Amino acid sequence: MESQHVAEVFTQLYGSEPEGVWAAPGRVNLIGEHTDYNDGFVMPFALPHVTVAAVSRREDGVLRLHSQDVPGGPVELRVEDLAPGSDRTWTAYPAGVVWALREAGHALAGADVHLASTVPSGAGLSSSAALEVVVALALNDLFELGLPGWQLARLCQRAENVYVGAPTGIMDQTASACCESGHALFLDTRDLSQRQIPFDLADRGMRLLVVDTQVKHAHSDGEYGKRRAGCERGAALLGVDALRDVPYAELDAALERLGDDEEARRLVRHVVTEDERVERVVSLLESGDPRAIGPVLTEGHASLRDDFRISCPELDLIVETALAAGALGARMTGGGFGGSAIVLAEEADVPALTKAIEAAFAAADLTPPRVFEAVPSPGARRLR
Repeated sequence: MESQHVAEVFTQLYGSEPEGVWAAPGRVNLIGEHTDYNDGFVMPFALPHVTVAAVSRREDGVLRLHSQDVPGGPVELRVEDLAPGSDRTWTAYPAGVVWALREAGHALAGADVHLASTVPSGAGLSSSAALEVVVALALNDLFELGLPGWQLARLCQRAENVYVGAPTGIMDQTASACCESGHALFLDTRDLSQRQIPFDLADRGMRLLVVDTQVKHAHSDGEYGKRRAGCERGAALLGVDALRDVPYAELDAALERLGDDEEARRLVRHVVTEDERVERVVSLLESGDPRAIGPVLTEGHASLRDDFRISCPELDLIVETALAAGALGARMTGGGFGGSAIVLAEEADVPALTKAIEAAFAAADLTPPRVFEAVPSPGARRLR
């Protein structure tokens, strides 16, 4: 997406050129699903798909927001009136960032914002986090707040948790703010310590595909919150602060302590084994063996499907079809109940794999999936 075009639309909307243009990417999570709100480990990387914001400061307490993806002119708000729960439309995400920055003591007098995005919405690729982070970075630069990426991510998470009312973890915002090109981000969500792990599949003759089902099932509403509450209940039953504190070597003993509480057993088993899978993938990548992560990804899908129970027929069909067609590994990614799956494959196998998945969807009379390559890309940055 050209920054020049976004700047030109801003000028048409607001009558003057923007002070700058910024971009923040969506993300794919390689491994580590539903572990972030359990203080666990995650391993996302940034996509080339971005949300771009052209922004200028205002000094009159007015916040004007416009998106190329939403019909109508700019929405005008007053920063002093921003409050959690006051907005149930798309503007809650950027307005929530302004609210969170002001709540943290940063003097923001207002802004004009125009947004444009290539991050697929509803695909489990963190389009909302990209929107939040690009606004936060622009305001950070324009108002000279001096906040590092991890801190912007924290504020964006607070905006989504408190202002929007979505109980998300910290992974999506941190990935958008902090990822680096050619790397996956190994993130400890408890202390936000980070390691950039080299992840250049093309150099090894491999590709990672994202397969967007283009569906989101209605029963996903509220299910994320239920899983989070269930994990917190499991931690309380085990007497730990978070499921991160249950060692993998002691998982069997922990499950025994939960007795016949089948729901708690399933949730605990997924989170503890998923943290171990993240550490295994890090070790394999650092040892120079990226092909070996394939079976670990597939293990992760089985856990999400059977223990966490957040897969759906379309996601399962992608994974089963890809594996039968020769993929090295595959799993759902994101919150679940639709969205996307990832497929690790040899470069030479990509055309046949794509054709097989598309044929399977056609045979099941499903909406054709969107398939594209996921290339580890830069995190949030200023474009001009």
